[in-house]
Amino acid sequence: MNAVFKFNRSYFLLATILFSIEVLIAVYVHDKFIRPYLGDFLVVPLMYCFTKSFLNYPPAKTAVAVLAFAFLIECLQYFNWADKLGLGQSVVARTILGSSFEWLDLLAYTSGFIGILLAERFTQAKLFV
Repeated sequence: MNAVFKFNRSYFLLATILFSIEVLIAVYVHDKFIRPYLGDFLVVPLMYCFTKSFLNYPPAKTAVAVLAFAFLIECLQYFNWADKLGLGQSVVARTILGSSFEWLDLLAYTSGFIGILLAERFTQAKLFV
């Protein structure tokens, strides 16, 4: 039986690279496409790679869990949860937690999810185990 907790250096490296790209986008890009949509597309693979860095779960199950989490965060944005947590004035919190609901974000998350499945398929992972 495989261990549930297992450090994976490759996924951790990918997560670090994706996190760095996300930070660069957040700090330096202030447009109406790359920051809102490419950033949201990349956040799902970022969370996936970070999760896979420490947990040895099947790729498809992990990807679905990450997508569900991203959808949950987006739905909480609809209810202005950053403000309700008292974090509405924090730029960092609003950047990480988000500040407004956007239907297109769900499409970006789903696209990131599909990207994960395709990447895992092309790297010949056991996708549906």
